Amino acid sequence: MTKDRMTASLALPEIASLHDGALATRLQYVLDHKTKPLGALGRLEALALRIGLVLGREAPALVQPQMLVCAADHGLAARGVSAYPSDVTWQMVENFLAGGAAVSVLARQHGLALTVVDCGVARAIGPRPAVPGTPRLESRRVAAGTADASAGPAMTAAECAQALANGMEVVRGLPGNVLLLGEMGIGNTSVASLLLARLCGLDLNDCTGAGTGLDAAGIERKRAVLQQALDANAGAREPLDALAALGGLEVATLVGAVLEAARLRRVIVVDGFITSAAVLVASRLQPHVLERCVFAHRSGERGHALMLEQMQAEPLLDLGLRLGEGSGAALAWPLLESACRVLREMASFESAGVAGPSAA
Repeated sequence: MTKDRMTASLALPEIASLHDGALATRLQYVLDHKTKPLGALGRLEALALRIGLVLGREAPALVQPQMLVCAADHGLAARGVSAYPSDVTWQMVENFLAGGAAVSVLARQHGLALTVVDCGVARAIGPRPAVPGTPRLESRRVAAGTADASAGPAMTAAECAQALANGMEVVRGLPGNVLLLGEMGIGNTSVASLLLARLCGLDLNDCTGAGTGLDAAGIERKRAVLQQALDANAGAREPLDALAALGGLEVATLVGAVLEAARLRRVIVVDGFITSAAVLVASRLQPHVLERCVFAHRSGERGHALMLEQMQAEPLLDLGLRLGEGSGAALAWPLLESACRVLREMASFESAGVAGPSAA
C-alpha cells in the first residue's frame, strides 16, 4: 500500500503550523522583562517560549501530564539482535504495572499518570482492575508481535494502519495537555536503526548500536541481520511503507499517538531513540508535528544523535541514558514545569520595582 492510499484510509490528521508572530513577540517580551539579565536563563527561556506557543498562552500551565508507554514484541528478536530474550517484554510490562520499573518510579515521583499499552506483546497481558493513582493497562493488541523483518515485511499494511488508529484513539481518551512518550519491546532499537537508515538515507553502520548491551561481536551480528531486513524490504521507501515493513507495533502506535497529540495541540515530550523514531515517521507525514515536540535527552545509543540532527532537535539533557521506557522524558519533566513557572510567576522589573539594565 502506498503512503497516499494508507494515509487516506486512515484519515490521518492534518497538522497546521503553530506560527504566530504576535504571540511569539509577546512571549519574548515577557521573558526579556523578567528580573534577570537578558537571556540569563539560557535554554530554559527557549523552552518556555516553545511551550507557550504550543499551548497558545502567555502564561502556560501543564495540566494532567500523561506518560504513555507502548509495548510490543518483534520477530527480529529471534535473530539475536538483543542481549535479552523476548520474554523480557512481557515481564517488564508487569514490572511497569507493579510500580517497580524506572519509569514507574519516576512517574510516581513527578505525578505523571502512567498508561501502559499492550500493542502486540507476544504473551498477552491479562486484564486487571484499574486502581486510582497506579499505572493503568490498556490492551490494543494488533498481533502477538511482528514478523521477522529480515525475511519480509514486519507488518501488513492493515496491521500498521490499525496500530496507528489505536494510537490516535488512546490519546483521544487521555486528559491533559501534555503527553510524554515511552516504549518497551526487546529488539526495538533495531527498528529505530532501520527506520533511521531507510528514511534518512544514512549508513546502517552509523545507525546501529549496542541496544540493551550487546558486545562488539553481537553488534556486528545485529548489523548483518538489519542489512538483511533492509534488503528484504528494499521497495519500502515511503514513511508508512517503511514503518509497516521495518517497524514495530509499538512504534506504529506511538506514531498515531504523536499525530493525535499534535492535532490536539498538546506538548509532546520525546524520550530516547525509539520514541524519536516514531516522531521521525510522524514528522515525515506531517512536518509541523515537530513544533509541538520537546526532546528530553540525547541517548547513549548509537544513532540517536544522528536522528536528532535529522529533525534539527536540541535535547534538554545528555546523561548517557539508554534505558528507554520513557525514563528520560520523566527526568526532563521538571524543566518543563520550571519553564512554565518562570513565565507565570517570575516578577518583571516593573512589577518588582527593580531597576532594569541601564541604557547604553
